Amino acid sequence: MVARFILLLAAVLSLAGCSDPVDDNRIPYCEVHLTFRTVGEWHLYGVKGDAAAYERYVSTPSLRLPADFPYTALDRTGYGGLLIVADVLGELHVYDLACPYECSPQVRIEVPAGELYARCPSCGSTYEVFSNGGMPRSGPAAERGYALQRYSITSGGALSYKVVTR
Repeated sequence: MVARFILLLAAVLSLAGCSDPVDDNRIPYCEVHLTFRTVGEWHLYGVKGDAAAYERYVSTPSLRLPADFPYTALDRTGYGGLLIVADVLGELHVYDLACPYECSPQVRIEVPAGELYARCPSCGSTYEVFSNGGMPRSGPAAERGYALQRYSITSGGALSYKVVTR
């Protein structure tokens, strides 16, 4: 009986010491809400659904990407902006553009032309954005386990086509 109790206690203590090696909560909380109101608006400004397709969305007083996107007063693009990507199966994924190592809304990840990853222009960290959920693959973010902040994208209701939320 005592041996069983000691074994159970050892198991509980060993599990309590385990932690997730990936930190995907480094980006401060910010509102996220971006609505594509119609199918036509999605076809014009959204991700086309091809594998490895992506779009960046930023709405700040000094920067708007895409410049002609019809942002409303209710739209919020997170901390550094939004990156919407289509994976190899055409599934959509959304990440904050802010590099979690740099933690600055002005340091935004970029997708190099022809590449299947995103890269921070400041620290050089790279991230798996078309697969593996924004996990770091190299650089200081990988060394520390800092993944990209993820958001949700769903089909909208009667008055919208796609909605990005926290």
